[in-house]
Amino acid sequence: MTPDIEIEDAAWTAALADAEALVLVAAEATLASEGAVSEGVTLLLTDDATMRDLNRRFRQQDKPTNVLSFPAPTNPERFLGDIALAYGVCAREAAEQGKPLAHHLQHLVAHGVLHLLGYDHMSDAEASEMEGLERAVLAGLGIPDPYAAGEGDHDRPRPSA
Repeated sequence: MTPDIEIEDAAWTAALADAEALVLVAAEATLASEGAVSEGVTLLLTDDATMRDLNRRFRQQDKPTNVLSFPAPTNPERFLGDIALAYGVCAREAAEQGKPLAHHLQHLVAHGVLHLLGYDHMSDAEASEMEGLERAVLAGLGIPDPYAAGEGDHDRPRPSA
């Protein structure tokens, strides 16, 4: 099943004319890497305000974030769930990290799909496994290691002092 992609914020296609194709390739590559090619996924390319609302409602965090994944309950259709990405946050992060927005978008799509497949990064061991899977998918797409410069910590918990 081909992932369903909805572009809600025109800023995505203004910045990346091929945004839909980039998302599709990254999602399919990640699913294929895990042997989940027949699973369904919906991806929403949205704005920061929508993402802030989703983050507030579902994670009790009143701020926009780059990517959110919403796993579906087990179902006979094998639909995995939904992923939302915020244009402003993603564009800002890509600029701050000195990487092309297209590469950052594909990295975050792979990251979101891996969450739908059950991976997480709450512990160092989980993060290491998930980052390794992301690196492999991205390498297959010709994208440099997003963690090489240390900018890809995501939401890893920090030890308290």
